[in-house]
Amino acid sequence: MGGQKFQYDESGGTFFYFILSFLALILVPTTFYFWPRKKKEDPTTKEENCYCEGCVRKRITMEHSDPYKGTKELLVKLAIVAGWVLLAFLTYKVSQFDYEMSNFDPYEILGVPLGSSQKDIKKAYRTLSVILHPDKETGDEKAFMKLTKAYQALTDDEARKNWEKYGNPDGPGATSFGIALPSWIVEKENSVWVLGLYALVFMVALPIVVGTWWYRSIRYSGDKVLLDTTNMYWYFFHKTPHMAVKRVIMILAASFEFEKRHNNQVVERPSDNTEVPALIRELPYLNEKCKELPFARSYSLKARAILHAHLSRIALNPATLELDRQLIVRKCPYLIQEMVSCVSHLIMLAYARKIQRLPAIETIENCMKLSPMVIQGLRESEHPLMQLPHMTKELRAHLARKFNTRNLQQLAQLKPEQRRSALRSLNDEQYTNVVKVLGHLPLIDFSIKCEVVDDENSNVVTAGAIVTVTVELVRRSMSELFGDTTAKEKQGITESTENGDTGDGDADGELEATDDQKQEVKVKKPPGWQPKSSKGHKGKAKAAGAKPHNRKLAAAAAAAAAASAAAAAAAAAAAAAPQSTTQSATAAGEKTKSGKSSERKATGGGEEDDSADGDSGAESDNDASEAAADDDDEWEKFQQKINKREKLEGRSKVSHPVHCPLFPEEKHEYWWTYICDRKSHTLLTVPYHVTNLIHREEVQLKFTAPKWAGMYVFTVCLRSDSYIGMDQQLDLKLDVKDPAAIPTEHPQWDISESESDHNEMQANDSEFTTDSSDGEDEEARKRTD
Repeated sequence: MGGQKFQYDESGGTFFYFILSFLALILVPTTFYFWPRKKKEDPTTKEENCYCEGCVRKRITMEHSDPYKGTKELLVKLAIVAGWVLLAFLTYKVSQFDYEMSNFDPYEILGVPLGSSQKDIKKAYRTLSVILHPDKETGDEKAFMKLTKAYQALTDDEARKNWEKYGNPDGPGATSFGIALPSWIVEKENSVWVLGLYALVFMVALPIVVGTWWYRSIRYSGDKVLLDTTNMYWYFFHKTPHMAVKRVIMILAASFEFEKRHNNQVVERPSDNTEVPALIRELPYLNEKCKELPFARSYSLKARAILHAHLSRIALNPATLELDRQLIVRKCPYLIQEMVSCVSHLIMLAYARKIQRLPAIETIENCMKLSPMVIQGLRESEHPLMQLPHMTKELRAHLARKFNTRNLQQLAQLKPEQRRSALRSLNDEQYTNVVKVLGHLPLIDFSIKCEVVDDENSNVVTAGAIVTVTVELVRRSMSELFGDTTAKEKQGITESTENGDTGDGDADGELEATDDQKQEVKVKKPPGWQPKSSKGHKGKAKAAGAKPHNRKLAAAAAAAAAASAAAAAAAAAAAAAPQSTTQSATAAGEKTKSGKSSERKATGGGEEDDSADGDSGAESDNDASEAAADDDDEWEKFQQKINKREKLEGRSKVSHPVHCPLFPEEKHEYWWTYICDRKSHTLLTVPYHVTNLIHREEVQLKFTAPKWAGMYVFTVCLRSDSYIGMDQQLDLKLDVKDPAAIPTEHPQWDISESESDHNEMQANDSEFTTDSSDGEDEEARKRTD
């Protein structure tokens, strides 16, 4: 009886099969993903490119940014080709293995039909043996041995029975399990080398690779920022709640990404000892004598000087400081976004009373201002028109003086002949570059819609309700305004002031959001919840629900911001948790609000039932149909929420390219949107970073309404991280109402005496037996006996 036999691969057949399969499994996807391919250049993209001096220099720099790119592509091609050559060789090698004995057929070997007689078998054997005998010139030893074995299998009765029963003339054999490893691995003389190889791979190389990866990964956050840099941001923004742009630049330049110990890409040259001091002397107000750490360190001072030179558009040495400028500016967008995140988290912690100092909203807005300044290479005081190529201060002054053109939209709305006349100092090529860049600039249609989700009346805001503001962004190109003098200008963001103007609110207690059609120039009145200094406004202030004291007003504004801390903190935690977690965090508050609304409806419904008893039967069908329609509407809204959530979770970071000749890489348009209160200088929602605005996007911002009734005016802001002068704001007017009182009486709660007695009897019939009932049953049994 055959047994089992385990053996290593002596001939190398199974081992070659293993290598062949493993190599094919790796080689096919590697060729598909890593084979170098040249990007197909779109001819329309070439025509749309700007060919100003800065853009041409930037494209050349990007092409030569990786000098070893061609060598890397050649090595990758050679490695992939060598892999395919090895795969072809192994395929040929495997095809040459001799597996004839695995399909042993003696009739086929002798060349006789099945069931031939012994005479025919012997005759065929003699004929073939004369040809295949090793002593003959035509002999073949291997074929002769196979022929002899086939002859014995057909002439010997025992061998014939074994072949017919087991397929082998020798009878049943042992089941062989081949191990696809060569036998030299288990040989005694090679054991030391095999164990050494295992130790080298699994005990030395693998721990080093994993440890190196872990050490590098734990130093960075999810946004490619060093954790040491993030901790420094937390410290300084908490230390200085009110921070100007100049101070933000100092903190940005002190990031550890610009220090040699934390970043191997940073190069320290002996020439820095002469070039950096010379550059510092050209830059006023650099505060180079600051002794505070880390601002006093050499790397921080160098990065600060280079950043100020970049903002002033000072030419640097192409071989030294220009390379450092490209490295520093390339990392600034990630670092500024980390700054915005840190300040917003600090504000939320201050609302939750976890920290004592509340960062001002001007601090986070100054961080946002710095992003387009770095991308465009302009200071805060520079005009937005300076973002266009070939634009000079003299030409900008000429546009403002002669053609009353003071922003990019006004320049785009000029008629072609007027625009060419205004820019007559430029030649045709320069004028073409200006028109190309101007036509590709973004024109954002910014609108908002407010509602209280999951409430019976979504347009009425009560104290403490969760308000959902849906921000709709529609991106158009500035080229659509060419020659259109009727288009209205977008309302830019105004700086926070103590006595700024706001619009009036509604008198019917519904939400209202101003849009582009409502932004007309008119004399605006102070909001109802702000105290009036003039006597003539006292009556209006009282009619609008104004509070009489400043302290109470400030407390109301602070409470509005503090009440929104829970929803805003949940939104802030969205950086580490999925979007669904944020929505579920606010769902509890929304359900509470919905419960209050249903109670208000129940309170009013009792009075209507008494007056409409006769018509209740006729209206039942209408109520059922309306309820079904409401269910369908709620289901559609729920599906829309799911689609929005999936879209947000899978959002990309690709939008429209930015014209930024001084930024060393390709940059895409990103936006920040948030809600704030300009009067109390408070932030209501965490800034949402929109990174995928191509045509149209919707963003939901949630905050908690103030706890006191009254008229409130908040501001919804939109800021660009790439362009100066593209910021917009809209007024959000909330007329907050007092919540309805919780009902204490209702007709449905009245229970008659008969029903109450019946309920008491049912309550007394308990399924559990008490001590008193046991005694009564015992006495009854005794009387019966």
